[in-house]
Amino acid sequence: MYKLIALDMDGTLLTTDKKVSEKTKAALKAAEEKGVKVVLASGRPLDGLTRYLEELDLFKGEDYVLSFNGGLVQNTKTKEAVSKCSLNGADLKYAYEIAKMLNVNIHAFSAREGLITPKTSQYTEYEADMNGINLTIKDFNEIPDDEDIIKVMFIDPQDILDPAIEKLPKEIYDKYSVFKSSPFFLEITNKNVDKGLGLKRLAEHLGIKQEEIIACGDAGNDLSMVKYAGLGVAMENATEDVKKVAQFITTSNDNYGIANVIEKFILE
Repeated sequence: MYKLIALDMDGTLLTTDKKVSEKTKAALKAAEEKGVKVVLASGRPLDGLTRYLEELDLFKGEDYVLSFNGGLVQNTKTKEAVSKCSLNGADLKYAYEIAKMLNVNIHAFSAREGLITPKTSQYTEYEADMNGINLTIKDFNEIPDDEDIIKVMFIDPQDILDPAIEKLPKEIYDKYSVFKSSPFFLEITNKNVDKGLGLKRLAEHLGIKQEEIIACGDAGNDLSMVKYAGLGVAMENATEDVKKVAQFITTSNDNYGIANVIEKFILE
């Protein structure tokens, strides 16, 4: 019997217009009534998940969330952290030098100041609007080396970002976790940050076995948790690398993919 279902947000739980369908809400509630824990697992900050946690009634006291791609795993009500892995200001400056060399835009999440960028761009504004958070223009050279930085992102249209990725120094992959979370977002995080590790730490905290977990996703930042879970699920709209590691491919995020997973593997 499955005891936990971990859900990526964009492209997975959410429809293209960033909503949770009524059918999916009903399926999630039915899963909870059977004792299954519902966990949102996203690259978004907690502020960007709050409205969905409220909508799905996931502030009951024993609910948990994986934000920042598993960089921060915490209780939604008490804010108690199960695990936290981050970068620092020195890492941010290193990434900034690479971004300037490759001529790509960059922003980052500071634990103290939130979303920061040396100059605004359409995708930084998109990030701020999507998550309902403020944006601060900040000279990254002024960031203290010991500043707590949750993650760094290279952000540009795919036809600019992909060629830049091909030119990334090998060293960056040795030092950090580097992955695309959307066609226009490249994320750089602590080497110990990924959704699979975050999910593993949460499962150990809750005493839930690996084989009792379902994880659903659609993009590169979901690969690790889809691999880790007892049942890894890819959306029909997922990238090919996610589909390749999944044990089951459900319908798309616009065609009740998560509701169908719950009905097939939990409610039946």
